[in-house]
Amino acid sequence: MQKFIADMWNFIFNHEVNPLRNIPDIGARHMILQILGWMWAGAFALATGSYVLLPASFVGHAILIAAAAVTTATYTAAAYKPEVFVSGSGRRHDGEHI
Repeated sequence: MQKFIADMWNFIFNHEVNPLRNIPDIGARHMILQILGWMWAGAFALATGSYVLLPASFVGHAILIAAAAVTTATYTAAAYKPEVFVSGSGRRHDGEHI
């Protein structure tokens, strides 16, 4: 059980283990992991603070589900198209938009 927890922790938080490892720029990896962390902190803060009212709880759960979807999409993009996260995204090598 301890190994399972350690493996899950590394998969989520270790940029050398999770799909962000496919992004060649370590600065971009760090920035993306920071953004995901702030997103999850905000999502949990809104979700836990909203359990007083049922409609607010629905919104909190929707935010948590959206955060999970954003994380999954980010990890999937990092696994299959890491070049999306390279600086200058959206531009060709000559500087023009794609």
